[in-house]
Amino acid sequence: MSNVTFQVQGMSCNHCVHSIESALKEIGAVGKVDLAAGKVTVQFEEGKMTVEALKETIEEQGYDVVS
Repeated sequence: MSNVTFQVQGMSCNHCVHSIESALKEIGAVGKVDLAAGKVTVQFEEGKMTVEALKETIEEQGYDVVS
């Protein structure tokens, strides 16, 4: 398993947390949102998905991945 942490803008409440974590779970990754820091840490299997796919999943929920 690999880990990556993204800086994400636009998250402000528990709905945001649920939205992102659920979307990542649907594609087979485990996301942990830190609202206070504005970060999302994702655990994933490198051979099954790319970092780009993880970013796209978060952005499809309406948030901006800035790094």
